Amino acid sequence: MTIASATISLQFVGADGLSSEAIEWFSHGRFSHVDSVLDDGSLLGARSDVVAGVPAGVQIRPPNYEPFKRVLRVELPAPKTVVADYYAFVRGEIGKPYDSDGIVAFVLGRDWRAPDSWFCSELVARALEVSGFLLYPLASPANKVTPSELVQILSVCVPITLTAA
Repeated sequence: MTIASATISLQFVGADGLSSEAIEWFSHGRFSHVDSVLDDGSLLGARSDVVAGVPAGVQIRPPNYEPFKRVLRVELPAPKTVVADYYAFVRGEIGKPYDSDGIVAFVLGRDWRAPDSWFCSELVARALEVSGFLLYPLASPANKVTPSELVQILSVCVPITLTAA
């Protein structure tokens, strides 16, 4: 019996600016943000700022809503039911606020799975858990999952090639 498959598409980015560079530096990586790519090319994710006229928090934004200096697309093949559950979860979070406390939790502490607010990589990591894409819950510190950590986690699921910055 063959299971029909589909794809979860993610876009990891690095951008110019103090906050993006600080996230990259504190997380020891090359990415400061991640969005889920929707069928029409729009990007669904959690941001702390108003971009392209779209309010902060978990929202859908247009493709290329910001001039990114680095972009990495990661395609995650999965059964159609897993992909549907993934996108149902992230769409169900639209309108939730940005997790400002989560950024402070890089240093302090907070359960990143708390469903009251999100920052970008928390939202994606939780959706990957809830949808069943990840076979087991992440053994991550309770206070964070950064975009760069998420790339590393996903590199055991699919080949990921990082090019020089």
